[in-house]
Amino acid sequence: MTLPATPAGPAAPVPSADLWKPVLTRASVALVFGAVTIFWAEPSVLVLGGAGGLYLVATGLALLWSVRKTGFRRDELPGRLLAAGPSIMTGAGVALLFLPGDLMFGVFAALALTVVGAVELYVGIRYRRHPLGRDWGISGVIGLGTAVALPFFISLGAHALLGVAGGGAIISGVLWILAGLTLRYDARAVSAKAVN
Repeated sequence: MTLPATPAGPAAPVPSADLWKPVLTRASVALVFGAVTIFWAEPSVLVLGGAGGLYLVATGLALLWSVRKTGFRRDELPGRLLAAGPSIMTGAGVALLFLPGDLMFGVFAALALTVVGAVELYVGIRYRRHPLGRDWGISGVIGLGTAVALPFFISLGAHALLGVAGGGAIISGVLWILAGLTLRYDARAVSAKAVN
């Protein structure tokens, strides 16, 4: 006899105790990028490609690091999806470093944010019981919203594109810093109980 599915989705794997490290790294990258977009008054196309490319590469690498810590195996669908999104994001970032331009940024950043956002939204909805389940869902909506908005700002130039991408980065950075600090607190509480 099989049990009916619960509204919270299937059981989630137990993540590594140090999952907070890549989560806080991702948050830091997003907040630094957001600060750059705020304080750089008149960015050139090279700044757009460089800052945007580095942001996508660093975020993609932080996400790839976090995949191993989530508890999902790479041969399972969620593990494959969580690894595929950041791989595309890292590739898009490298492409931006070599092909800077308003159109390139609008296309590559929108593509990367769409893929990662869709993956995070799917995994967040499907695995709500995971400690990052709700955060993935919210981050997915933020990423998809930013991706949808970016193409509309291509004609307005580097400043507008960085503003849209930076706004999404700041919102997600705040989300992920709260998630990372919560995970760190929970990990310390569990280790303190184990010692006692």
